[in-house]
Amino acid sequence: MLPWKRKTLPIFAECSAFYHTLQKPSPLTATEEHDLELAHKRLTTICDKALESNVPVVIDAEDTSIQPGIDYFTYWAAVKYNKGKKPLISGTIQAYLKDAGQRLFETKKAADKMGLPIGFKLVRGAYMSSERKLANSLGVESPVHNSINDTHRCFNECASYMLDEVSSGPGGLILATHNLESGKMAAQKARDLGIGKDSDKLEFASLYGMANAMSFGLRNAGFGVSKYLPFGPVSEIMPYLLRRAEENKGLLSSSNLDRHLMVKELKRRVNACVWQGLAEEESAVKTQAGSIVDVKM
Repeated sequence: MLPWKRKTLPIFAECSAFYHTLQKPSPLTATEEHDLELAHKRLTTICDKALESNVPVVIDAEDTSIQPGIDYFTYWAAVKYNKGKKPLISGTIQAYLKDAGQRLFETKKAADKMGLPIGFKLVRGAYMSSERKLANSLGVESPVHNSINDTHRCFNECASYMLDEVSSGPGGLILATHNLESGKMAAQKARDLGIGKDSDKLEFASLYGMANAMSFGLRNAGFGVSKYLPFGPVSEIMPYLLRRAEENKGLLSSSNLDRHLMVKELKRRVNACVWQGLAEEESAVKTQAGSIVDVKM
């Protein structure tokens, strides 16, 4: 048992896929244990600084081969640092996974029993191709939903469940989406539940430069909105952005809407400038005519 091992929350559901460990894994080597301890110390340092600065920490998700470890770290940090009604540490649920809804439910209920405010960022997912390829190579069922509509349904149901939960209790929800329908549905339900301008329990998030029309609309409606900007080596960032473009078609449709609204706004501003110019020219002509009349008189 590693010296930092502490109480955490459920990271699996009965329907979760376990084909990554068809055989009992070998014990960690001394080097691996050392690396794991370093990761834990770094997370602790980040959380301590976040607590000191009152800045929330959202831990992202990866593919299913390493996600249980990430969830373990995340929920350990949540148990240690989340106090009161607003979570400092939030984890991420990928709705394109078949067990996403059940894992979200189990984790939330376990947190409730502990009196622990838990936060989730809800995304659709980013590793569809690699997950299906790995499952196929092992001759097992893919952990990813069979259709995009199933993923949409899972995302919306998870969002609806968490909105119900946080509207009357502790916790927080970040909806990371570029999908207009999901955004509208969540915003309407939040309004119906009384979650709005003065609440810090709900936030909408999207990539910087994408789904701007939706972001502005939600912000103008009084909801919390954030834009995130990936940074790092081009060799790592470009595959990340390409996965978003390939596996989140809502992002592309939102971009089309953004472009349409941008062109519309440019035309409005050009027309406004033209009319303003004509008005100024007319005013100048009237002034000049008045001066001429004054001179003749």
